[in-house]
Amino acid sequence: MTTLIKIRSMIADHISISAEHAASLFKTGPGDYAAHDRFIGVTVPNLRKIAKQLKELSLDKLQNLIASCVNEERLLALIILVDQYQQSDPSQKQKYYQFYLNNLSHINNWNLVDASAHLIVGAYLFDKDRHFLEELAQSDNLWERRIAMVSTWYFIRQNDTAWTFNIALMLLNDKNDLIHKAVGWMLREAGKRNEKALIAFLADNASNMPRTMLRYAIEKFPLSTRKAYLAHY
Repeated sequence: MTTLIKIRSMIADHISISAEHAASLFKTGPGDYAAHDRFIGVTVPNLRKIAKQLKELSLDKLQNLIASCVNEERLLALIILVDQYQQSDPSQKQKYYQFYLNNLSHINNWNLVDASAHLIVGAYLFDKDRHFLEELAQSDNLWERRIAMVSTWYFIRQNDTAWTFNIALMLLNDKNDLIHKAVGWMLREAGKRNEKALIAFLADNASNMPRTMLRYAIEKFPLSTRKAYLAHY
């Protein structure tokens, strides 16, 4: 039986960078979005190696990991959870989806959201009522709003971009830079699949978009086109 002590020993054995270097990708100062987070120095490739050895970890053990104050432990739990969701029978997927929803409070940094939201929330809701994403997009919680946006990445990959534009419109006036980046990123991805739809969205909304959001959204356009959009700023 794999105990939490053994799991943490495995994680410690895979520390390859300093905690300071691991934390440098995030804003961890007082009052910053990751002020709550602790890093120990395990890279994502190493976490994926560990996850392969723990792919059958029970949800009880995953609960212990995802509730950890250590970012890498929460990310490891989500990597394992995504794998279990993807390997499960259709009748079992709701169980993993509900586990995810039950732990939204622990999915509280951009790396955690971006590694999991589309692969669990987006995947589960793809052929179901998606209005829960609108509820998340209206949340006071930054990470729930980001989950709403990033979840549509799964839809984009199925050439279904309408909900990306829907959620993007809801978040157009968001005040947080992490939402600006997520919205712009998803708009860019949607544009790869449906450029006409992105151009139409920009025609209606570019003048009201935060600069970062717009810059991300038009990143794949020709330089002259990007300059024309950004000239408004």
